[in-house]
Amino acid sequence: MRDRGIIWTALAIFVVLVTMPVWHNLSASVTGKGPNPVLPAREKQCVAPTAFMKGNHMRLLLDWRESVVRGNTREFVTADGRHYNMSLTSTCLKQCHGGKADFCDRCHNYTAVSAPCWNCHVDSKATLWSAR
Repeated sequence: MRDRGIIWTALAIFVVLVTMPVWHNLSASVTGKGPNPVLPAREKQCVAPTAFMKGNHMRLLLDWRESVVRGNTREFVTADGRHYNMSLTSTCLKQCHGGKADFCDRCHNYTAVSAPCWNCHVDSKATLWSAR
């Protein structure tokens, strides 16, 4: 049982390393509250429920892209019968969310995620591409 000191030291180091993110956040005064994106003022309802959009908006946008580019389908019909143009810039940003900086960037910067949308699309405040 001469290894008791080594075992306790190794266990203490393990606990410190595993809990390091918690201690770091506490010392940096980081809160668990996420970003506060600017919500649409005019529209009260999104093309899909909020819970779905928070986790699956990129999947929806990718599905829209596939439908428009490969299937030449430009109209999205919701479950309750509302019709939308399948367009990131003219539907999501121009009609509802107001702009990339106020809506998209707040969450994406908070989570350190870069979306490939802006490789092709432009910021709605600068220039909008017209839907064909």
